[in-house]
Order: sequence, then structure tokens, then C-alpha cells
Amino acid sequence: MELRHLEYFVAVAEERHFTRAAERLLVSQSGLSASVRSLEKELGAQLFLRNTRSVDLTEAGRALLDEARRTLAGARAAKDAVAAVQGLLRGAVAVGSEQCLGAVHVSSLLSGFRGRHPRVEIRMRQDGSQALIQDVAAGQLDLAFVAVGGQPPAGVRLLPLSTEPMLLLCHADHALAGREALEWKELDGESVVDFAPEWGARAVSDRAFADAGYQRLVTLQVNDVHSLLDLVGHGLGVALVPQHVARKPQAAALSAVRFADGEAALWRAAVAVPDRERMAPAARQLLSLVPGLDALRGRAHGVPGGGAPRS
Repeated sequence: MELRHLEYFVAVAEERHFTRAAERLLVSQSGLSASVRSLEKELGAQLFLRNTRSVDLTEAGRALLDEARRTLAGARAAKDAVAAVQGLLRGAVAVGSEQCLGAVHVSSLLSGFRGRHPRVEIRMRQDGSQALIQDVAAGQLDLAFVAVGGQPPAGVRLLPLSTEPMLLLCHADHALAGREALEWKELDGESVVDFAPEWGARAVSDRAFADAGYQRLVTLQVNDVHSLLDLVGHGLGVALVPQHVARKPQAAALSAVRFADGEAALWRAAVAVPDRERMAPAARQLLSLVPGLDALRGRAHGVPGGGAPRS
């Protein structure tokens, strides 16, 4: 099985279109189609359902996609490892991050990495923590800065960065403003501003309310921190946020109230990384620059005996 065939297959699977995949790879469509047919013949299975407008994965294609991504990521890591032995750090590093994580300043981190390794291409995208962790597992991201919301999937380790409490944010005129501490029952029936379900803060809030046995009404759902603060500032609802979000300048006019049970809702930030054998040299070097991570080496969430890779 040729790596080129897997690369072409993944491109078609992600683009859901042969022409767009060929344009992305800078190859002819006929050559790409021939490569996919060759792969299907070798595997003895049809990988795509084709029509005039798009293509869809068959069950066999879906089964192959994650494995193909992992194989290609492993091949890239092998090439980068040889280059590193020769004293060259090159290739690319793909990084994911949830917005306003608090534990690390991603822009400064990437800037410092670029200064040390200018030949490495940096790729980055923001998304919810759940999606980012899945992309690390699939080999689409080399590492991701995420909020911990449970056990990671197989092949992913979560290296802890920080822990802080979740606070309630509300308008200064809200009935709960200025309170020293809150009980969960006091939020029963409150209109809540919150993030999409795949965000780390949403997962922490959902779990905290469920554990306390109370329902909440998420009336406004957003995909960025500043929109959340703006909506709360206009008195359209209350929000549960990590402590560092409550300290933002945009939240200065809002009231931040802690919960009496401070352990019920904790924001835990971490770096999601693949197993050691799948860590590319560039990703190892980037990981070595993360502030505070050295003190936590040897510990990882979700994997017995897990620890950070050595840079």
C-alpha cells in the first residue's frame, strides 16, 4: 500500500469532491482517480459512493479514514525524526487551541517557537476541546491546548497545565450580584449564556449542574468569549466561566460570584498529545517551550503511568 494512495484518499474524503481534492494536492484529477481506484482494488472494497456533485464515504471508507490519517502522521514523524538526527528541524507542526484557555498564551508560545525554528511551518486552528482532542487522536493535530472534560480517547495523553474554579458572572443589577457565595439551587430556572456543547467550559457546566441535580435553561449560545461577556453585560443572562475569564477587562463591570462548593465545578487546562511514538520532533520542541509543563512531567490524565514526552 503506497503512502501516496492514502494521501489521495484522505484528500478526497475531506473535500468530498475529486476535483477539489486534485486542486488541493496540485495533481491531475485523472491521476488522483486512478490512485483511488488502485487503492480500492488493493483493499477489495469500494471506498466512495460517487455522484455528479459530490462523493460520500462507504462504511469501508469510514473505517479506513482514521487509520490512513494515523499512518500518514506516522510517516511524517519518521521523516522529521531523521531530519532532526541530521541537525535539521523542519516540516510542519499543527496546533489546536480552545479560545481563552488561560493556562498558556498561545501566540507568544508560537512566536518563540518560530524564532528558534524558522524552517518549521506552523499551522493552527481554534475549536472546542472535544473536537481538538479527537483530531489529536486522528493524527490531524500534533498537540492541542484544551480543557479537560473526561477520559481522552485511546492514543491521547492529557498533560495538566492548571486548575481554577468556575465562577458565576452576572450583570451588576442582577439579584445574585455581590453575593459572597452561591448554592447551585439558586440558579435553578435562570437564563444562561453559554458556549456550544463541544467547548470545555460548557462540558464543565453541564456536568456540574447534572451532579447538583438541577436543570438550567441555555437561552443564548455563543462561540466566542467576548460575545458571552457582551450578552451578560446587557443583562440577557448569567454565565459560568473559568476564573481567568472573569478577570478580563471586558468583565470589569460585571459581578463575579464564587460557589460555596468550590470543588463542584473546576476548569482544568491541559495539553493533549499523542502517544510518545507518534510525537514528531517539531511537536516535542514546541512542547518543551510550554511554561510550567516541566514541573508536571511524569503525570498525565486518563493514562495510567503516563507522562510528558521528553524534548
